[in-house]
Amino acid sequence: MSRHLPTERAVALRARLSRARLYLCTDARERQGDLPAFLDAVLGNGVDLIQLRQKGLEARQEMAYLEIFRAACERHGALLAVNDRADVAHAVRADVLHLGQDDLPVPAAREITGGDILIGRSTHSGEQASEAATEPGADYFCAGPVWPTPTKPGRAAPGPKLLEYVAAQRVARPWFAIGGIDLGNLDEVLAAGASRVVVVRAITDADDPGAAAAEFARRLAP
Repeated sequence: MSRHLPTERAVALRARLSRARLYLCTDARERQGDLPAFLDAVLGNGVDLIQLRQKGLEARQEMAYLEIFRAACERHGALLAVNDRADVAHAVRADVLHLGQDDLPVPAAREITGGDILIGRSTHSGEQASEAATEPGADYFCAGPVWPTPTKPGRAAPGPKLLEYVAAQRVARPWFAIGGIDLGNLDEVLAAGASRVVVVRAITDADDPGAAAAEFARRLAP
């Protein structure tokens, strides 16, 4: 079998991805110093997919943190995502590699990862979302930022209308709303047609991250 074709592992991961509703991006909690406990709290309360997103890490340090993420994901049956770095995703045998618009093209990433890692894409407009919905080699995409967010300073926020556009396309590929989403505006996201969300600060900055994750999971349940 060609290394670029989906493997049995990828097929199983894709089935798990289809059931995922709550996607969390977090740094390594260096300031708080509570990474293992934090991961157990959020993954044990409904986070389906978690990504380490911390700019500036050297590959060796990122891989060390990802080993902690991997162990927690295995304990709780969650999917592990790597941001941007196809080489790191391949090295740690991540479940998912997430690529932005300015990162490696999907075919180049596939050359590195082979066929047993899922690939996601960031999209920021209706045109980009439409392309990602059918892009060969990609498995899901994110649409946003819905609202302005400090994690992407200066990026235009198209608002819920982008979600309405994507939902109207009735795409078969899983997609997630992203950008400034919290428990206060989640209903607006759902009303726009999204059923999956990416969350950052609404969980990572919560007084009780596990409780925040549980409430998201409850309201996102199909």
